[in-house]
Amino acid sequence: MLIKEYARFMEVTDSLSNYTEKKLGKLDWFFGDDAEAQVKYTLERGGKNIVEITISQRGMLFRAEESTGDMYASVDSAVDKISGQIRRHRTKLDKKYRSPSPRPAEPEYVPEPADEEEHKVVRVKRFAVKPMSVEDAILQMEQLGHSFYLFDNADTGKVCVLYQRKDGDYGLLEPEN
Repeated sequence: MLIKEYARFMEVTDSLSNYTEKKLGKLDWFFGDDAEAQVKYTLERGGKNIVEITISQRGMLFRAEESTGDMYASVDSAVDKISGQIRRHRTKLDKKYRSPSPRPAEPEYVPEPADEEEHKVVRVKRFAVKPMSVEDAILQMEQLGHSFYLFDNADTGKVCVLYQRKDGDYGLLEPEN
């Protein structure tokens, strides 16, 4: 697995880098050599240590974010979260994820907080919308932990929005044209 590390407001030490590599190495049983992990370390005021890990392979994204008082503990918690995601969806992932036809990864959307008084667009994110089935879109949305997901419906050829309803079921927004 290729690991790319980024840091905000701190320097990544060799010790932290080696520790993260060792922890992510425990996920090699599931991810092959073509997986890419992006690790972002952030040190905030007040001693808050945030670690964001995003792993992409064959069109699937796994993401975890943890914040603790210790950077090493944040790495442990984030890797444990991703491991839990894999365990929770293991049968679905084995059918879809280990297929021989690779698909490029979907970028994730992380909304920026908007100003309370004046609502304006503060961030624009562009990404390629890949064709997939509704079941694949549900799986991808669950993996990312998002409440909605934009995708190209392979069955209808239309761009659709999948969203999670308050009752836990899913809704699908599909254009009429």
